[in-house]
Amino acid sequence: MKSICVYCGSADHVHPDYLLAARQMGETLARRGLTLIYGGGRTGLMGALADGVLESGGQVIGVIVESMNTPALAHPGVTRMEVTPLIQQRKARMYKLADAYIALPGGYGTLDELFETLTWAQIGVHAKPVGLLNVGGYFDPLLAMLDRAEKEGFVFPEHRKSLLCASDPGALLDAMKNHEPPVEAVKRWMRQG
Repeated sequence: MKSICVYCGSADHVHPDYLLAARQMGETLARRGLTLIYGGGRTGLMGALADGVLESGGQVIGVIVESMNTPALAHPGVTRMEVTPLIQQRKARMYKLADAYIALPGGYGTLDELFETLTWAQIGVHAKPVGLLNVGGYFDPLLAMLDRAEKEGFVFPEHRKSLLCASDPGALLDAMKNHEPPVEAVKRWMRQG
């Protein structure tokens, strides 16, 4: 892994623990020599994450939509900023640049990006690791829902296990580094085996 795409919230008025965790995730990425790929924002967890990488000497590639490329929203200090006309192009570019994906706490956009990435893995579009940084149990209800989906037969056990989760950035990156994609489950899902 050389680059990690991180999905996270851009809201400013959130608990300080979330902002601290985003900054620590950024610092950890930089210490490990991993380039951050993210949505290019300066606010909320997005800004804290990018600041953590940059203040620790790391590289940050922001990918932002034209309509959000404003002084109030776009991070001014990223290593490189790419601007796309549409959100779909932004997501595709972030996907292409990354060797792995992590979701931090966030809202609709974060969840959309996370589930699209998981869906692509499920159908074999990619075999890259996907992880959650579970700050303060934020994702516990989501994980319970995914366990229910597995129990009810909507998600294969191998696909459920392939969503890695940890509350510590280093532990999450270690798990992602050792990730083995569920190739046989992908074949079963696509009815190839």
